[in-house]
Amino acid sequence: MNQTSVRHGGIEGSAAVDLEGLNRSERVAALRSRMAALGSEQAPEVEVTPDEGVVDVPSELASVLPGGGLPRRQVMSLSNSPALAVEIISHVTSAGGHVAVVGWPELLLAQVVEQGDLSRVVAVPDPGADPWSITGVLVEGMDVVFHHGPPVELSPARARPILARVRGGQAALVTVGARLPGTVLSMDANVVRYHGIGRGTGRIRGVDIAVRTEAKGMRPKSTTITCGQPSKNPRPKLRAV
Repeated sequence: MNQTSVRHGGIEGSAAVDLEGLNRSERVAALRSRMAALGSEQAPEVEVTPDEGVVDVPSELASVLPGGGLPRRQVMSLSNSPALAVEIISHVTSAGGHVAVVGWPELLLAQVVEQGDLSRVVAVPDPGADPWSITGVLVEGMDVVFHHGPPVELSPARARPILARVRGGQAALVTVGARLPGTVLSMDANVVRYHGIGRGTGRIRGVDIAVRTEAKGMRPKSTTITCGQPSKNPRPKLRAV
């Protein structure tokens, strides 16, 4: 089997043919080889996971998602919300799943160290001239793939091979900024409250994120998710008696 470079290789052609007829274990092995061809120290040790319909997410978010999780083999869009993305990454990796992040160099993963498993995250901050080719490979073996890019929707012709990879893999693909035709779910998230800070004191220990989801055939739903540590009850003030 030819080892095709993910960074510069296209989505069509020999890279796609290599995976035809392969079972899940063989696809995972091929994914390891392709990521290793990048020369990155973060080549994923991807394990074969159960073929479930959705990827488990925090319970507050699950309540506003059809099926209670991120649907595998489908494309979703997320507004530019690093806090929610990191919360999802932490939850998925802590449960043994694997997540990839393509083209989001400013995304801070410190929370994943504390609440998830950073060894299960594959980050490609600089995907080169053709980032979709990297995403097209990663969706075949990861559980969730975040693709961050300019706010441009690909044409149907350009998106067709990428969507074929998504349907043939096992990942839930979440686009941030960039969009693909056929997106089945949209998530809009905004920070509405900070925890841990007061007037001139403290530091941010957590945030509340208002999330609104829209999906085909489903009425919009909203919820609020607390990421990090919520504010503790203030200590009683001392009084002179």
